[in-house]
Amino acid sequence: MSTRATGIALALATAAISGVAVFLNAYAVKRFGDPTAYTTAKNAVAALILLLLALPTLRASCQAGRPAPRPRSRRDWLALCAVGVVGGSVPFVLFFEGLARASSTEAAFIHKTLVVWVVLLAVPLLRERLSWLQGAAIALLVLGQAALVGGTGTVTVGQGEVMILAATLLWAGEVVFVKYLLRSLAAPTLAAARLGIGTLLLVGFVLASGRGGEIAAYGASEWGWALLTGLVLAGYVATWYAALARAQAVDVTAVLVLAAIVTALLNAGFEGAPVDALGLGLIALGGGLIVVRALGRAYRPATA
Repeated sequence: MSTRATGIALALATAAISGVAVFLNAYAVKRFGDPTAYTTAKNAVAALILLLLALPTLRASCQAGRPAPRPRSRRDWLALCAVGVVGGSVPFVLFFEGLARASSTEAAFIHKTLVVWVVLLAVPLLRERLSWLQGAAIALLVLGQAALVGGTGTVTVGQGEVMILAATLLWAGEVVFVKYLLRSLAAPTLAAARLGIGTLLLVGFVLASGRGGEIAAYGASEWGWALLTGLVLAGYVATWYAALARAQAVDVTAVLVLAAIVTALLNAGFEGAPVDALGLGLIALGGGLIVVRALGRAYRPATA
């Protein structure tokens, strides 16, 4: 299997994990009074798991022609800190604080525009190619999301919506920045830094805003949810960064939209929620086109 094919396979795994994560977090967040405090606890669990997973990489020796297993310069350390800020802390606060102020329908649609922003950044900054087939697939993904959330024709712009859009833009910037850093730093190292440094910043924010008592008061039930969702988050970040190391950022982010199908099927199975065949069909078609094109390029034989 080629590097590109492995990346797409990992992206599909990330989409499956993300779909489960959204379903679980919908239950978990109801058990907590403060969503930011919950996010901090969950991210702390995920950060510890990712650090343990990264230990073999951090202890490995440097090899010529391969990404460094650990930071080697001040520039590398600054890059890791930037990933923690742009990906692992600030957008989480913006998203969950915005979610408390915006309607869930509008929040869902704004967040799902991530693939559009990644395309707008990755093509000029990373020199990634965007074919007409990819463009059509991404259009199908966006239309599918619009059909799923409904009511997007009357989107209101308030403080909550602006915060969620800001979080989405930061995560799009993270995708492109991490894709660039993966040329010189190993994926497990970057994944551990994303949530490790990000969690330290989140803890500082929680303490500064007087919410430390929320986490201190958690009992077995709350920590059980934090452990479960933190484990899922660690799997999501680990497979996501590994996919970015092997395939285009545009393709990985587009495949990630397939998570909506997993969440919808779980909601239908456990909650009896209706299934929007049109929305899911458009997303499946768009995601399928991305996968088929990426794998077709991966297995295309080299010409003399």
